[in-house]
Amino acid sequence: MLDDRARLLLKTLIERYIADGQPVGSRTLSRACGLELSAATIRNVMSDLEGLGLIASPHTSAGRVPTARGYRLFVDTMLTARRQELKAPLLPADQPQKVIARAAHLLSDLSQFVGVVLAPRRGSVFRHIEFLRLSEKRLLLIIVTPDGDVQNRVLLTDADYQPAELIEASNYLNAHYSGMTIEQVRARLQAEVDQLRSDVALLMQAAVQVGAEAMSQAQSQVVISGERNLLAVSDFSSDMDQLRRAFDLFEQKAQLIRLLDISSQAQGVRIFIGGESQTVPLEELSMVSAPYVVDGQVVGTLGVIGPTRMPYDRVIQIVDITSRLVGNALSQGKG
Repeated sequence: MLDDRARLLLKTLIERYIADGQPVGSRTLSRACGLELSAATIRNVMSDLEGLGLIASPHTSAGRVPTARGYRLFVDTMLTARRQELKAPLLPADQPQKVIARAAHLLSDLSQFVGVVLAPRRGSVFRHIEFLRLSEKRLLLIIVTPDGDVQNRVLLTDADYQPAELIEASNYLNAHYSGMTIEQVRARLQAEVDQLRSDVALLMQAAVQVGAEAMSQAQSQVVISGERNLLAVSDFSSDMDQLRRAFDLFEQKAQLIRLLDISSQAQGVRIFIGGESQTVPLEELSMVSAPYVVDGQVVGTLGVIGPTRMPYDRVIQIVDITSRLVGNALSQGKG
């Protein structure tokens, strides 16, 4: 899409904007890019880049700033992360909660932005399941965990179940599966479905699916550190509305959990840039994330949230190394 000259000018513009936080003009680009180009040539290339939606002109300046699309192209094709060893302190291996809390602080301290860690989920064990008929084809599913936590979810069904059928389904689940994780119940129920009445089997399968989602959401824990670092970022300190929405994201956490869940499905470091999709809710925020692995299994995700104008090469290193430290610490803690 771009020739070598346009790529170099775009890369230079983004690097200058990340470093200075100011719109970049033709004269600055001419000095920084290392090419013998006339001001008119640079202006023409800038106009082409703007036409492609890679840079934009703020109303208050003659310079240009990168767009989310420009950042994405930079991150995907122009960025070379320098693999220098960060002086990261070792994480404590004695308690998983301490590992997670220390990791969030470590991410925040090293990046000077916001560190977030999605803690490992425990097995979704249930002790008791009960159905309550609310109305036709509408049930209340009640799940009680061994420690007494209660989760309620409304279940919409294709059939209108009678009280006797609801009792039959709950009795079967409690008698045969109590004490197992929801995942184990799902696997065994799938194998035994032919032995059960089809209508009751469908009810139990629907209950297990909804129950798994309910318990997963209940056990999702996000540890956040360094929110106040955003106060020092000029992109936010000059725009209180953006800052308020960023803090709303940290307060509500549900959207953050979904974002970290998406990150856990990828291998290695993943970058979300604000404004390019509904995944990142704020135009001025980006997240660099990576899953962490224990015994060969992805058990959680961590990352750094900061302005789109962040030093991606350094933040990628921080996130990558911290994810390895957390995985190693949790593995040692299990030994």
